[in-house]
Amino acid sequence: MRMMKNRKAFFGGIMVAAAAMGLFVFATKDTTVRYFPFIKNTAKQETMALPVNVTHAVKLPENIDFAGETVPLEDIEVRERLDRELLVNSYWQSATILMLKRANRYFPTIERLLKEAGIPEDFKYLALAESGLDYVVSPSGASGFWQFMKPAATQYGLQLDSEVDERYHLEKATLAACNYLRDAKEKTGSWTAAAAAYNMGLAGVLKQQQSQGETAYYHLLLNTETSRYVQRIVALKIIHQNQRDFGFYLEKEDLYPELKYTTMEVDSAVNWIAIAKENNISYKMLRIYNPWIRSLTLTNKTKKKYEVRIPA
Repeated sequence: MRMMKNRKAFFGGIMVAAAAMGLFVFATKDTTVRYFPFIKNTAKQETMALPVNVTHAVKLPENIDFAGETVPLEDIEVRERLDRELLVNSYWQSATILMLKRANRYFPTIERLLKEAGIPEDFKYLALAESGLDYVVSPSGASGFWQFMKPAATQYGLQLDSEVDERYHLEKATLAACNYLRDAKEKTGSWTAAAAAYNMGLAGVLKQQQSQGETAYYHLLLNTETSRYVQRIVALKIIHQNQRDFGFYLEKEDLYPELKYTTMEVDSAVNWIAIAKENNISYKMLRIYNPWIRSLTLTNKTKKKYEVRIPA
């Protein structure tokens, strides 16, 4: 539902800055090896240079599936696409580490809702691919964890106005995504094609299936973005499930904990600043726990009921 971000310029900037700060200062005769200084050896309590091979290839699994559907790794084009996404996401360490940290906070809720809706659990990695589990806005205006554009959001029952944007409501947006994916699977014939439809649109996938005389996602020639998109989801699944194999050594204390809260119901016009003060929190903290709130007040002329989270 959004355009994949071009990360080359950003990553290049990081590398230039790192070089300027002296993060890559030594090299052996084998120029594929670089050294990161200032890594502390906790056993000896001294600073040392740690050699890191930054051009090491990743190892693909012997077999992998997405949503119970086999990824045909014997297809050289599919295999090399997956290899690319594994390389990109395992070597863009800062972004991947942040995704792994956030997954600990948000995956339990997403997993529960997917299960209740009858959607394969692997689709939690679609949310990871869409937004990195961050409340981002794409250049095209797609928003929230599931990156809904406004037309699709309203079509699937999310409220969008100057006061409330339910694309930022984790539970409601996840349920809307479940409904979209269920519809897409029914019309395209597979969960993998439904994932592709989430990126390029259901009409686009159906058009390509009809024109090419193929229904299986892996037999379709699609645009580069959508071809990469599904394989990125699969790559994130592989990395998340095999973190240490890809060099990610996160301890439990490194992960972001689930937010603890109590709830209150609002069914009338309110001033959110007053609500925050009544509960001894800041407006900022109220917004962190309720990112769907988009203004200082709620007029609520329809007397709709809203569940508001208060930090515990």
